[in-house]
Amino acid sequence: MKDNLIANKTFDFSLMIIKLFIQLKKENEFIVSKQLLRCGTSIGANVEEAIAGQSMKDFINKLSIANKEARETKYWLRLLDKSELTKINVEEYLIEIEHIINIITKIIKTSQEKK
Repeated sequence: MKDNLIANKTFDFSLMIIKLFIQLKKENEFIVSKQLLRCGTSIGANVEEAIAGQSMKDFINKLSIANKEARETKYWLRLLDKSELTKINVEEYLIEIEHIINIITKIIKTSQEKK
């Protein structure tokens, strides 16, 4: 798996999200943090499922789900950034999720063109 950029990026991002979740819980932020943990870690899980897809259609479908989860993650990160729920700076998370969204979107478009 060391050669798969998006699998590696989404796995590393999941680890970042877990650490952020722990920080948020220490600040007694339980609502947004749970949503963020759920969707932020499911991106990589859906990428892994896509890699094991049984067909190109299955691959694109799973990556599309990963893309939706990434966009939801971006939403929750933006909400944390603009609200006063926490003082934690989430800028690096927002930059990374934007990169992930762009990569997944490009993979989907390229795969659809090949199909």
